[in-house]
Amino acid sequence: MKYRRFLPCLMAVLTATAALRAADAGGNFLPAGAIEAKTVVPPPPAAGSVAALADLETVLQVQAARTPADVAWAKLVAKDSAFDYAAVLGPWFTRENLPVTAEFLKQVTADTLTASRSLKGLYARPRPPRTDPTVHPCVELPDSGSYPSAHSMRAFVWAAVLGEIFPDRQVELYTRAHRAAWGRVMGGVHFPSDLVGGRLLAQAIVAELRKNPAYHAAVLKCRAEAAPFLLKKAA
Repeated sequence: MKYRRFLPCLMAVLTATAALRAADAGGNFLPAGAIEAKTVVPPPPAAGSVAALADLETVLQVQAARTPADVAWAKLVAKDSAFDYAAVLGPWFTRENLPVTAEFLKQVTADTLTASRSLKGLYARPRPPRTDPTVHPCVELPDSGSYPSAHSMRAFVWAAVLGEIFPDRQVELYTRAHRAAWGRVMGGVHFPSDLVGGRLLAQAIVAELRKNPAYHAAVLKCRAEAAPFLLKKAA
């Protein structure tokens, strides 16, 4: 009898613990372990290989041609957020106007970071300035590994997710994502191949998100929240 009284308490503790672990791992719309990241993102170019040298040469060439406008863009995307896509969607696209969408994007972003951290630890690729001291970044140099680019991954996930909420703006959203990703090379903190790794990971993440009915339900709620602003804009 004592064990029977204890069992519901034990189950409650285990359930709460599992929930906390899921929250720590992201797990909002992307279940932990849903993506075997290293199977969808190949390793970066091997150090000293022709591909790695070409990667570095591109960074140096971009640095040599960098303009004040390029520096400003690199600094902007270094602190990029999903709501910076207001440049595409319009000034009404803000957290204050769209709290449901803001929470949804926050949860999706948390899911993406879980996936990228595992790969950065796996490959531990040094960033360009730590590979060649003649690379001078114009933005803050993160301590994390270079491959894959988390900024690139997030940019493409945001473009895909926002493209489902605003399907008529998909082309412009993806164009902005490509520019945001390239801003990391302009900033001197990523190699071009890092961006490719980030985009591949983003594609895998979006494919998994689309398998989740809760994700699709959230997209519909975001569309409904944005509808009054779109109608006002069209009027």
